[in-house]
Amino acid sequence: MRLCVITIRNCTEYAVDNRLSDLEDQKFADIPGGGSLVVAWQVKGKPVIVVGGGDVATGRVAHLLAADAVVTVICPSSGLSPELQYRVSRKQVSHISRTFDIELDLRVSVPSMVLVAIDSPSTSTEIYTECKKLKIPVNVADVPGECDFYFGSMYRDGPLQIMVSTNGNGPKMASLVRRRIEEDLKEEPFGLAIEKLGELRRRVREKVPGSGKGDMRKRMRWVSQISEQWTIAQLAKLDDDMIAKVIDYINDEPPSYEQLILITS
Repeated sequence: MRLCVITIRNCTEYAVDNRLSDLEDQKFADIPGGGSLVVAWQVKGKPVIVVGGGDVATGRVAHLLAADAVVTVICPSSGLSPELQYRVSRKQVSHISRTFDIELDLRVSVPSMVLVAIDSPSTSTEIYTECKKLKIPVNVADVPGECDFYFGSMYRDGPLQIMVSTNGNGPKMASLVRRRIEEDLKEEPFGLAIEKLGELRRRVREKVPGSGKGDMRKRMRWVSQISEQWTIAQLAKLDDDMIAKVIDYINDEPPSYEQLILITS
């Protein structure tokens, strides 16, 4: 019996060695490190604190409002930029007129994120250190070593968002690259096309509501075909009647834009 066990074990090890050898023969691309994990962080309805009220803080607040965060700005009233004064007066953001208080603003309020944009390096480091202890994501402006995440240069057209990041190495270069992208994309209605495609996807899920792998693959494949076959301008022209007609083909190959126009005319 022991001999059989040894034989089986040796055979298993031999098979594993062969698989490893086969993998070594295959060619896989090298993955360079040193980058950031670029994600679309969902902060809708979550409390976020911005420490400071100058130009950098104003830009941070704009990013947060675009993501529907619940924003509180903490700084003396004399430090609020004109834009932040406006947004506070319109109740778009809350304002606490004082300097940052570690106990009140971190341990009591427990924000989901803290953005620091003040001129005091020592205070910024103190806030960063306390945030790390409390496991609160934090970004200290212009100090890459005290950031859990970076802000990039953003291009937005409706639901389309493209962020360019240099991983803290050159914010100005990120702006230059973003402008190049904007020049290329602004010629076509990408944002509107994506909105229409999103509505089509929602209607397709209503038509094929199953959560099984087969239904999911069917929906993804069908919508993907339209995304690839139709032009951006054609997708942007989708209206409710056209979406209703195109969904009639959910069990077949999706029609071309030209075919759909003939059907709906």
